[in-house]
Amino acid sequence: VQLVESGGGSVQAGGSLRLSCAASGYTYSTYCMAWFRQAPGKEREGVAAISDASTGYADSVKGRFTISKDNAKNTLYLQMNSLKPDDTAMYFCAAGCGGSWYLLRPTDFSYWGQGTQVTVSS
Repeated sequence: VQLVESGGGSVQAGGSLRLSCAASGYTYSTYCMAWFRQAPGKEREGVAAISDASTGYADSVKGRFTISKDNAKNTLYLQMNSLKPDDTAMYFCAAGCGGSWYLLRPTDFSYWGQGTQVTVSS
C-alpha cells in the first residue's frame, strides 16, 4: 500500500485545513486508516482513526477535527477546524490497522505516508 498525503500548509490560529491521503496498491488494507502527527522533539501521536463506520479521536482534537474516507476514491481526509498553535506538526496517514486501532498507537499500523506539514501561527 502506498499512501500520499497532501493539503498541509500554514494557517493562523482559528483557521481550517483539510488534509487528504490517497492510497494505492493493495488497498484491501485501507478499510481501516488513521492520522498521526509528530512535532519536533515529540513522539508521534494518534489524532484520529476510522474503521468501516467507526471513528476514534484523540481528546485534544475532539470537536475540532473530523476524519472521513471516500472508499470509491481510496482517499482519507482530515478536516481540521479551529486550529491552534499546538496543532503544529507533521501529519502522517497510516493504514493496515491491528485489532486495537481505536487506541491510536503507531505500532498498530503497518503502512505510512511521508507526511505533510501543518503550521499554525498565533
